[in-house]
Amino acid sequence: MTLAAAILRRLLQAVLTALVASTLVWALLPLAPGDPVMRILEARHITEPNDLQIANLRAEMGLDQPLPLQYLQWLGKVAGGDLSTSYRTGRPVLAEIAERLPATLLLLGTALAASVLLSIMLAIIAAAWRDRWPDRIILFYTQIGAALPTFVFALLVLQYLVVGAGIGKVLPQGTLALVLIPALTIGIDRAAGWTQLLRASLIEAGNANHALVARARGATRWRVLLRHALPNGMLPFLTSIGISIGALIGGAPIIEEIFTWPGVGRYVLQALSARDYPVIQGFVLLSGLSYVAASLLVDIVAMLLDPRLRSPA
Repeated sequence: MTLAAAILRRLLQAVLTALVASTLVWALLPLAPGDPVMRILEARHITEPNDLQIANLRAEMGLDQPLPLQYLQWLGKVAGGDLSTSYRTGRPVLAEIAERLPATLLLLGTALAASVLLSIMLAIIAAAWRDRWPDRIILFYTQIGAALPTFVFALLVLQYLVVGAGIGKVLPQGTLALVLIPALTIGIDRAAGWTQLLRASLIEAGNANHALVARARGATRWRVLLRHALPNGMLPFLTSIGISIGALIGGAPIIEEIFTWPGVGRYVLQALSARDYPVIQGFVLLSGLSYVAASLLVDIVAMLLDPRLRSPA
């Protein structure tokens, strides 16, 4: 199969996955407890609405239509960039998310870069000194990091580093100067699992026939590791990163709340406590689409690196 055909096939799979995800996300609203019409009226400070007000708002929201038609109407609005309106503020959800998105992208982008660089560096060191003290120290870190939940690590950092040692601020403003502590908290925790995976891949690739031949011809340990093992060991590493994007986005609200980071995640947690379902629905949809896009990008990069992946399984 050609590269173009393989990419087209993967793109169609991504579109189908996005449609299925959108259906599940849309079902959040009809299946949610309570009447959305009453919640909007309460947000408008109409505590005792009459039947006419309820019927008019229900018709305005399209809730008087059959469920399949409601879904199609919602899907059409989403395709046009309309994620409905917040119950609490009465403002478009997309506009409110867009205001907070730069801070979240800064946090997650910095965390992702830190975790990727850290895991590559540690995995190379561990593989180069396999079963020696650097490897044992790194393996101990990865085991602790894999067992410790991110929010627990974040609370420890907040208590002892930010509050105790005075490094960073408790009330950041979402700027580049203040992103380092929360981003490193996510990055160090996320790098633990990736380091384990890449270390195992590097050791396996370093024991392959072509690496052993290169070593027999006089290549140094570092040359074999960086030139032969690392390129071959990157595929499972990239795949793991693509799969972890969803967890990275999904875990953002807790980290943002702990560090009071003014991003989308903290906004969504506030919406959860207020049962502002359109905001929750919009965040889950955007998170799912981001995961699908990241997985698609990783798969395309993997197909470029390994032509064997272009053929259907």
